[in-house]
Amino acid sequence: MSLELASCVLEVGEYTLAPLQRDDADGLFELFRDPLVAEYMDIAPLESVAEAHEIIDWGTELAAGDGGVRWTIRRAGAPDLIGTVGFNNLIFDRARRGEVAYDLRRAEWGRGVMSQILPHVLSFGFNDLSLRRIEAMVTLGNARSCALLERHRFSLEGTLRDHAHWKGRYWDQLVYGRLAD
Repeated sequence: MSLELASCVLEVGEYTLAPLQRDDADGLFELFRDPLVAEYMDIAPLESVAEAHEIIDWGTELAAGDGGVRWTIRRAGAPDLIGTVGFNNLIFDRARRGEVAYDLRRAEWGRGVMSQILPHVLSFGFNDLSLRRIEAMVTLGNARSCALLERHRFSLEGTLRDHAHWKGRYWDQLVYGRLAD
């Protein structure tokens, strides 16, 4: 792929999306230490900044290998990380698809942040990355995420029962998909 995901920055209205960097660890720790933010995620609430560094290392490796990109979300010109968004998985060999994922600080919930950002992320996927399909995996019970995806023309395609294992148990995953227009 010719796009440099590791350095790709998106300006989205009042928000700046930039790939995860080592100096994002404190903000990422604050985001993911909240049990309600991590409730439907495959991680337990973070207990240390070292765990945030592990997530940053994962995101950096992902982008360096063109396997995905995880952007931080900040208000333009503001230092505080308020969330992350990106593609956790990009597949170009025998397919053109990506898996979108996102999270926000609890103080930002219900303020329309993802409703502003998601269309730009989807446009990036469909146009810049030439994806044919974008998927989202949602843990059963995460109604807010389901509603967001449905507002942005994703279709619920099914339930993968006991598809994932974390936090000591199996979790059903709802599969949402959207095709390029």
